[in-house]
Amino acid sequence: MTYDTAEARRELLDAIGDAADHIGVALADLGEAYEHVDDQTGERLEGELFRPVQTAYGRAKRAHSGFAERHDLPTRTFTAATPGHPSQGVKGFVDSAVAACGRADATLVTLQDSMKLVDVGDGELRAGLAEVRRILHEVPGRARLFVRTLGR
Repeated sequence: MTYDTAEARRELLDAIGDAADHIGVALADLGEAYEHVDDQTGERLEGELFRPVQTAYGRAKRAHSGFAERHDLPTRTFTAATPGHPSQGVKGFVDSAVAACGRADATLVTLQDSMKLVDVGDGELRAGLAEVRRILHEVPGRARLFVRTLGR
C-alpha cells in the first residue's frame, strides 16, 4: 500500500478539527455554567477555566488553519457548539467541559501515536498542538479546585 502524503495531511487536519470541535463543546458548557453563577463566581470561572479553554480552542483552530494554508489544503469552518441541558447545573456543565477537553486530548494523543505529525506534519504544527495539550492537561485540576469551592 502506497503512503499518500496529501491524504495523510487531510486526515491530520480532520483529527485536529475533531479535537477543536471537542474544545468548542467545552467552551459552550463553560459559557452556560457562567450564566448560572453569581458575578464573583463567574469571574473565577472565567479566569480559571473559560479563558484557558478558549486559548486552547484558538490555538487548535490556528494550528489547523496554518497547516492547511502551508500545504494548500482547504480550511474548515468551525461553528459554535450547543451546551448541555440547564438542569445539569453548574457542576454538571463543568464536568461536561472537562470530559470534552479529555476527548480533545485523547484525539490529539491518538494523532501523535499514529506518527502522522512526524511523517507529514511540520514543526509549527507540532508546537501548536503541544501547547494545546499542555493547556488541556491543566483543565481537570483547575475544575476540581473550582468545583470544590463552588458556593462558598
